[in-house]
Amino acid sequence: MSNTSSPTKDELRVSALRARRALNDHERARASAKIALRVVHRREFSAAQTLACYLPMHDEVDPSDIIARAWRAKKRVFAPVIDNKRGMTFRQLLPETRLERNCYGLWEPVDGQRIATRDLDLVVTPVVAFDAKRNRIGMGGGYFDRCFAFLKPRRSWLHPKLIGVAFDCQRAEKIESSPWDIPLYRIISEISQAP
Repeated sequence: MSNTSSPTKDELRVSALRARRALNDHERARASAKIALRVVHRREFSAAQTLACYLPMHDEVDPSDIIARAWRAKKRVFAPVIDNKRGMTFRQLLPETRLERNCYGLWEPVDGQRIATRDLDLVVTPVVAFDAKRNRIGMGGGYFDRCFAFLKPRRSWLHPKLIGVAFDCQRAEKIESSPWDIPLYRIISEISQAP
């Protein structure tokens, strides 16, 4: 009988980040374009009037095509903003919106209309690691789980629908979920979609 235990979330995070960072710019751009196409062809995207989408770090899936398609479809687009109380809110993102880097080096809208999280129809979120059961690992700050904690007791998805995007190299065999973890409605990579 083997005594080996499953990797911890920290170990999975390190491994997935290493795999993501190993992609070259061409591989990353090509995979990001495929992922964006998969997202914008989803029924959830077509039905959404309000969409939240992150602004990427260098090695993340680039959602620029998703944002551009949403603007062309006259959807209202919002981006996450981290506040100093360890919370996350969303401000409207327009082509002319002024952006600044926050304390983590992430781009955020400086101003713009805020929206209540419950009023979002679709949220495109970055993922560090994911598994087939739609469990995710983020960067470890807990902003995502706290922001969407109201979804935890729900038995069915109403809104917002949370779609994670990641490169397939970030897939983990199994992620042990914690009681506070919020699973995603769907995860989309350049190769597959779960469920």
